[in-house]
Amino acid sequence: MANWVYGFGFSEAEEHEIDRNRLGGKGASLAEMARMGLPVPPGLTVVSDVCLYFYEHGKTFPDGLKEEVARGLKKVEQATGKLFGLSKRPLLLSVRSGSRVSMPGMMDTVLNLGLNDETVQLLAEDTGDARFAWDSYRRFIQMYSDVALGLDQEFFEELLEERLSELGHAYETQLTAGQLEDIVASYKELLEEELGEAFPQDPYEQLWGAISAVFSSWTSARATTYRALHNIPFEWGTAVNIQAMVFGNLGNDSATGVAFTRNPSTGEKALYGEFLVNAQGEDVVAGIRTPQSVTEPGRIASGGEKPSLEKLMPEAFRELDTVSARLERHYGDMQDMEFTIERGRLYMLQTRSGKRAAGAAMKIAMDMADEGLITREEAIVRVDPATLDQMLHPTIKPGYKGTQIGSGLPASPGAVTGEIVFTAEEAISAHAEGRKVILVRTETSPEDIHGMTAAIGVLTTRGGMTSHAAVVARGMGVPCVTGAGNMRVDRFANILHGLNGTMLHPGDTVTIDGATGRVMKGAAPTQKPALSGDFQRLMEWADDVRRMKVRTNADTPGDARAARDFGAEGIGLCRTEHMFFEGDRIRMMRRMILAETEEGRRQALDQLLPMQRADFEELFAIMHGLPVTIRLLDPPLHEFLPKTAGEVEDVAEALSMETDALRHRLDALYEFNPMLGHRGCRLAISYPEIAEMQARAIFEAAIAAARATGEPIVPEIMVPLVSLRAELEYVKGRIDAVAHAVMEESGMEISYLVGTMVELPRAALRAHEIAETAAFFSLGTNDLTQTTFGLSRDDAPGFLGTYQKKGIIERDPFISLDFDGVGELMRLATERGRQTKPNLQVGICGEHGGDPVSIRFCEGLALDYVSCSPFRVPTARLAAAQATVRQAEEAGRA
Repeated sequence: MANWVYGFGFSEAEEHEIDRNRLGGKGASLAEMARMGLPVPPGLTVVSDVCLYFYEHGKTFPDGLKEEVARGLKKVEQATGKLFGLSKRPLLLSVRSGSRVSMPGMMDTVLNLGLNDETVQLLAEDTGDARFAWDSYRRFIQMYSDVALGLDQEFFEELLEERLSELGHAYETQLTAGQLEDIVASYKELLEEELGEAFPQDPYEQLWGAISAVFSSWTSARATTYRALHNIPFEWGTAVNIQAMVFGNLGNDSATGVAFTRNPSTGEKALYGEFLVNAQGEDVVAGIRTPQSVTEPGRIASGGEKPSLEKLMPEAFRELDTVSARLERHYGDMQDMEFTIERGRLYMLQTRSGKRAAGAAMKIAMDMADEGLITREEAIVRVDPATLDQMLHPTIKPGYKGTQIGSGLPASPGAVTGEIVFTAEEAISAHAEGRKVILVRTETSPEDIHGMTAAIGVLTTRGGMTSHAAVVARGMGVPCVTGAGNMRVDRFANILHGLNGTMLHPGDTVTIDGATGRVMKGAAPTQKPALSGDFQRLMEWADDVRRMKVRTNADTPGDARAARDFGAEGIGLCRTEHMFFEGDRIRMMRRMILAETEEGRRQALDQLLPMQRADFEELFAIMHGLPVTIRLLDPPLHEFLPKTAGEVEDVAEALSMETDALRHRLDALYEFNPMLGHRGCRLAISYPEIAEMQARAIFEAAIAAARATGEPIVPEIMVPLVSLRAELEYVKGRIDAVAHAVMEESGMEISYLVGTMVELPRAALRAHEIAETAAFFSLGTNDLTQTTFGLSRDDAPGFLGTYQKKGIIERDPFISLDFDGVGELMRLATERGRQTKPNLQVGICGEHGGDPVSIRFCEGLALDYVSCSPFRVPTARLAAAQATVRQAEEAGRA
């Protein structure tokens, strides 16, 4: 087992190095737990390298792999005392995926592998439980047919439901051995009818069919979507874990469950989890049966009537509690564990860092730092910055009664209101139409991932806190309520039945509260969360560590105030064009644009001046001495002009112009490619009076704000779309002339900076020349990405998704920076600019300024600040701190 296969759980297996990248998260954790002496069923891991080989060679396996697996299985047989195939003690296997990072429910699994018409009889004799043996065979046929043969599980589920109904049973646990044997026969007949082939009886054929299926699931639609959402590269591949089966469905002294070392929703330091008696693991995560609580306090809190594991199997519970504490100390993080109890004996099947709600992640990180388990720096790194927006989700206002139509488990925090839909496809369609919807399901499955991504909330009537819906929603930051057992989904009539006879149809509005589990009819009033406690402490720790400043992109007083509340240290981008789109302003702006003489333009600009001055004065006052970077008018003038015939007539009337004259002027201003046309500094050069008006408004506002606040105001004026130093020199000359005039008029000296937005490749390449004139650079990565790739960010989403699916690009370059192309231009601009001017201030103001991956790259460039939208400021503060910590770690290793 030197190349493709590594073992765990038997003595020879413990000698190899644990390489998480090759073994995958599950394989690495199984090997690690076995080394710790924990009760882990023995098994093998086929490394992730085989996954890439599998795809590169037409879904075939490398030479020697089958022989390695066969040799490894001999070791597993020796460790268990069982044999794979025909044997008085048959060895059954589980075949599971194991990617480098957790992808819950996204790839395929096969349990009970090795059963056939003969081994099922031998298993019954070996265990003394015929019902268990036939139930396991039923499960295996259903799962294997779906995963490896392509016959959807719904075929089998419908058959099972019909048979249960005929027999008068509510659950499959009520079926006898004989009834299960009949169902197995029906399953095999169904398979032959639908696929024209018999169920495979050769255990080795089953094994390699399952291994192929698990590798194939790496490119399934749900896995591909999940990888794209979480930036998981295709090249990582997945490992496959082949493990000796242990059985939680061997009677009432057997069970299976999932547990967390701390509460994943609240962060409370207490064992937390769910289990099912006489069941297998898939039953828990699928949400088909409502599980029981692992602990007695958990049972009381959830209102469960069935006994907890703590009461039902106290010895197994105590061992699980001990193992839980050991694993948390060993890994230094909250663990998500899968376990099975076979006839009273505990087995550990997996451990991994548990997914948690943002508030819980903070509490756990802060508590562990306070407990001395990790350092403050480790605590900062532990919290995913991208999940911080969960902390900004609204909650239902206290005291609101409303009409409660159901309740379930608080699976993922946040209160949202939306129209209900019953399928993932409906959610996707509604999202495309701009409607906010809540996906309502009996339980979700991995195939629903697209719909969960499109929905603003998820509601299920079955399942627990560890069901697929709960785990995926928490990871995505989508509010979710699961296990709403007092509600029922009629999937045929598309009706959601709630309390007191309530019936809701597609398009009806509900509010779900993922923090309390309530489901309310209609829209409920919500409020913003109070950002205090652990959130505030974490932000303070992050601020103590980070090097880069965090500013905001804000064009309105409301945005500026919100950003200040979130900790912004100034405005990195104020887009002045956004101030001209309302009421009288748009009318005056249009009058200015349509004027055919400078005199006409100046008359309109004189009316706009006091409006602009008031805007800037308020922004300066809100920022109270913090830097404010104001970009001069940037977009093409056509954006302000009417488009339709009706709009043309309305504008002509408002401006007292002849309609034909207006159309003639519009034709004169028409541009074939306005994004690369008459905009940015080109406007200021063609019509310097526009830049002069804006500069006067800025300087007069700065003087007024300085007098009002007592703080010195140092405005930063940014000239957009510069590609030539001469362009910046010309516009700066006009700005300087206005500054001199305003200071003379006011009798007050003010300091100011004039810089440029680097958003064109030529500007990056000639940054050393432009820096001779510029006091600062602001990297405008939105347009820099467009002009570097030759892509329109408005049109690119139509095909970038296809590029990602086909592995041509890893991530959307408008969401996370393209390091190799756009990033290289950013590096050149920064280095060359600072060669000319060593203290040149350089920041980033594109949307990438709030993306954690891009912020890490910016730290590597030693940028002075990042700037992002107001609600992403906390994310940027934490991401900047993490970037500082990781940069220091890398420097220490160098």
